[in-house]
Amino acid sequence: MTDFKKLFTSFSSLKVGVIGDVMLDTYMWGKVDRISPEAPVPVVTVQNKDYRIGGAGNVALNACSLGAKVTVLSVTGKDEEAGILEDLFKENKIDTSFMLQSRERITTSKTRIISRNQQMMRLDSEITTDLDKKEEELLLNNVKAYISKEQPSVIILEDYNKGVLTEQVITEVIRLCKEAGIVTAVDPKRKNFFSFKGVDIFKPNLKEVKEGLNLLFDEVDQPLLNIIHKELANLLQHHISFITLSEKGVFYQGGNDSALVPSHLRNIADVSGAGDTVIAVAAITYAVTKDIRLMAAIANIAGGLVCEEVGTVAINKEKLLQECELLLS
Repeated sequence: MTDFKKLFTSFSSLKVGVIGDVMLDTYMWGKVDRISPEAPVPVVTVQNKDYRIGGAGNVALNACSLGAKVTVLSVTGKDEEAGILEDLFKENKIDTSFMLQSRERITTSKTRIISRNQQMMRLDSEITTDLDKKEEELLLNNVKAYISKEQPSVIILEDYNKGVLTEQVITEVIRLCKEAGIVTAVDPKRKNFFSFKGVDIFKPNLKEVKEGLNLLFDEVDQPLLNIIHKELANLLQHHISFITLSEKGVFYQGGNDSALVPSHLRNIADVSGAGDTVIAVAAITYAVTKDIRLMAAIANIAGGLVCEEVGTVAINKEKLLQECELLLS
């Protein structure tokens, strides 16, 4: 039987690097009492404004919430949003010493306007073009310096298609990690879906798998997922497929060990950021235990827990520990 207290305590011995597209999430909370006389839209009277770490930064925040020593590696703009993000990272004790700022880019920012726990509108500010050659080189130099200085246990590549994870960056990071014996975990998006060759954990969601492999199906079961893993493995030569299935739970396969792990009954409030939590928890659990089944079970619980909160939130370590002891012991 797993000693979950001991396992969760061991997370604090890990050094984790997160590479990818960081974002600033802004939440504007207000009330709606009337429709605008200027256009048929609700007038939201803003009562509260909240800044949160988003994108790859949320993966870093989740890893940090589990107790790991976390470093985030990315490229932002040289703007006000980058400054706010920097302060948020420092508040949460996430190392930013290998971050880069570029005058050629803007920091990705998503502003959500919410009333009565319902999102009224989202405003996005972003540049999605790939890093140029100079920015690629600077980022890769930082990755090399980080690996040399910190010797991390795991590096998570978190792709949001905003241009930080170029094909060159992906290939070189995976090569450097293999050389150094570092566990690699990736949360892919469609654009670079097949660039993540040879990683340890490949964690798409079902929609991304269907798009990536150009598949059409409605019902999903384990035999179909076993076939999907085989197709992915032929193309990627990765070790573990870990596919999130929304309300159906998660599927994992590594070698001949596979299972469909059903989700636990939850009061779902908001699914945003759940994938960030799942990849962080899975990567850290696997780095410590090398147990695929346990990795999937704990990450599945973690993904459900954060869906009970409104907005992007990191996993609560104590709550996750209690749920693991309750549901998995």
